[in-house]
Amino acid sequence: MSDSPLVLGKHSFSSRLFVGTGKYTSLPVMKAAHEASGTQCVTVAVRRIDLADRSDKSILSFIDRQRITLLPNTAACFTAEDAIRTARLAREADLSDLIKLEVIGDPQTLYPDAPATLEATRVLVKEGFTVLAYTNDDLIMALRLQEAGATSVMPLGAPIGSGMGILNPHNIRTIVERLTVPVIVDAGVGTASDVSVAMELGAAGVLLNTGIALARDPVRMARAMRLACEAGREAFLAGRMPKRAIASPSSPVEGTIAGGGKA
Repeated sequence: MSDSPLVLGKHSFSSRLFVGTGKYTSLPVMKAAHEASGTQCVTVAVRRIDLADRSDKSILSFIDRQRITLLPNTAACFTAEDAIRTARLAREADLSDLIKLEVIGDPQTLYPDAPATLEATRVLVKEGFTVLAYTNDDLIMALRLQEAGATSVMPLGAPIGSGMGILNPHNIRTIVERLTVPVIVDAGVGTASDVSVAMELGAAGVLLNTGIALARDPVRMARAMRLACEAGREAFLAGRMPKRAIASPSSPVEGTIAGGGKA
């Protein structure tokens, strides 16, 4: 059984799991987790790496760019202007035309600033960026970002780094059903079942970082996330049975029985 690839601009991915690069105990552990996850796209915070460092000890040297596409992000930006400037810096450094757009509105909850995100999306789309816009699980804002030209809309499952999972599955399902661009659930994923839930809701992909990096065994958790992503996608494509308010026997009470006679 095959599945169509996830297409984002000029990029095509068979893996629908996107992972990050922060909070790992070491860069070798990060690299091993990337390999175990099967990811083909890794996000890096432009403002938290030294773009001039091309040594074999830099974070970029531990990412296999022959196999993995970089997804620069504008983490730690609190205004549209900062996010736009950071995206331009990433492109000038030849990281990618992709940009995961984050404009944070509150330093404690790390919730996104929706109006500033929309403003930055419009500017970056006009400048030719392939914008993946991080936002709240708000249908109206998701629709506005799509109208502004975002290649993908990325509603949060829960606050960044919280590990609480998909807090509002109805909101995610509604966004998936209404948008025509890929919806990638981002933030709050803590374990494999959270990934599976997101994919079963119809998400085109899941982006996570802390759930792998802070696991007791990051490499093993990365493998679990990979399997959960694949299983959730298969379940969504298969189509679940309808839920019932009452029981329904697995074996028919009428009709042919094992011996060939009639029940």
